[in-house]
Amino acid sequence: MTTPAYLNALRAFEATTRHQSFSAAAAELNVTPAAVGQQVRNLESWLGIALFMRASSGTARLILTDVARTALPDIREGFDRLSIGLARLKDASVHSGLTVTVSPAFASKWLLPRIERFQQEFPNLDVLLDTNARSVDFQVERIDVGVRYGTGKWPGLTAVHLMDEVMFPVCAPDFPQLIKGRLTARALKNCTLIHDLSMANDRDYPTWRMWLDASGFTQINSDHGLRINNSASVLQAAIDGQGLALARSVMVKDDLAAGRLIRPFSDKGVDCPLTQAYYIIYRPECSELPKVEAFRNWLLEEAVQSASQT
Repeated sequence: MTTPAYLNALRAFEATTRHQSFSAAAAELNVTPAAVGQQVRNLESWLGIALFMRASSGTARLILTDVARTALPDIREGFDRLSIGLARLKDASVHSGLTVTVSPAFASKWLLPRIERFQQEFPNLDVLLDTNARSVDFQVERIDVGVRYGTGKWPGLTAVHLMDEVMFPVCAPDFPQLIKGRLTARALKNCTLIHDLSMANDRDYPTWRMWLDASGFTQINSDHGLRINNSASVLQAAIDGQGLALARSVMVKDDLAAGRLIRPFSDKGVDCPLTQAYYIIYRPECSELPKVEAFRNWLLEEAVQSASQT
């Protein structure tokens, strides 16, 4: 088997082990399942050993042999190193690509208003922005770097703390219930509350009930209102005067500075701290890639600058 042939066969084997399926591996490699199966059989023939065995139940699920399981980490590491080496060569080209994954809300409310400064500083880096709310596989989807909101623990990824934040109510400056830019308890009782469901599965994530109780408005009913599962859309609804939003400080910062939103309880309401934060994430083996270093350092500088303007 020639060098290109066994590299292709190893790639087919590695993808199959990850998906435990010839079909799923074929979809990733953009070939047919039959082609993947043939590549694996060619590799087994060349090595003179079996790499997979059928499940005893008779299902189509593939199970690694012991020797294949032992060799797999080294094979994956080898492909990782090849990818890094190729990335370094691409970085030396006239135009290099940087694939960044962020949530749609973080992209629209924080990153996009600032990304032009990065592009001006690094004109040879072509940024591909992947705005996806779901978790992505950095290796499979060729992601260079990302920003995620969470506890700072993502298996197989390095996480660098970027920003903390708090939550507080905001509304449009022309919100009808306002009296001289403030809301009274009586007015609050009649306000539509906009609920952010984007972190509804996190028990520590502040809710309207938590903020109302902490701020002394225990008599206000928090069960009613408008419910939205995207933080940026929550803020847009508040900007449009549809109600009172419980906003995340990082997301709302630019809207407050521009006067699109105001804080009607800044003198008596409390800021709810959040147990999670924003992190820059990337694969450990990519930490020294110039383009990853450049974007990481730029994000950290922007976060410091943003905090100093508070």
